[in-house]
Amino acid sequence: MQLVVGKIGRAHGIKGDVSVEVRTDEPELRLGPGAVLLTDPASAGPLTVESGKVHSGRLLLRFAGVKDRNGAEALRGTVLIAEVDPEETPDDPEEYYDHQLIGLDVVLTDGTPVGEITEVIHLPYQDLLTVTKADGTEVLVPFVTRIVPTIDLENQRAVIDPPAGLIDPIEADEADEAGGPETAAGAAGSDGAAGFEGADSEGAGTEGAGTEGGGGAA
Repeated sequence: MQLVVGKIGRAHGIKGDVSVEVRTDEPELRLGPGAVLLTDPASAGPLTVESGKVHSGRLLLRFAGVKDRNGAEALRGTVLIAEVDPEETPDDPEEYYDHQLIGLDVVLTDGTPVGEITEVIHLPYQDLLTVTKADGTEVLVPFVTRIVPTIDLENQRAVIDPPAGLIDPIEADEADEAGGPETAAGAAGSDGAAGFEGADSEGAGTEGAGTEGGGGAA
């Protein structure tokens, strides 16, 4: 199985280093020295990681055969893809690969069907689950334990406990009318705090989501 583990950004320095937008929770494994990566576009690879380091919070990699800034700049925008055993699972039981999550049925805690997970979005500050409802509309659900308390891979479902208005905007309007400005502001504050820390993608697909104080994909 092919999983996206990173995307090459700007060149750094003059010796061929590039910054990498990490999309895996296991960069030391997927992007470590010696790792051989496929690429999109395919013509840019395969690439073998020669060395890596963290600089000012960014991962910098150097690939075999890329010796100068011009070579590094030519790789900008290239997506890095790892070959992964489809039976492989993250070490942390609270983390999941994107391919494990995509396709899961989504239900509320009372069993009411909501839709299906169709995409995992990895942002620098949180992971989001794209849930496609029966009518074709999409909802973005923060992948945090408070909102997604249960991932049941055996039964292929995700149980969510969303705040009012996340799934059905009409509920938010009704809550605003019933509770007034103070209640509405409180709800907004809760939603704003519903983010969770970092994660990165595997999935040609994408890698990475794990549920800590929030959830995530590995």
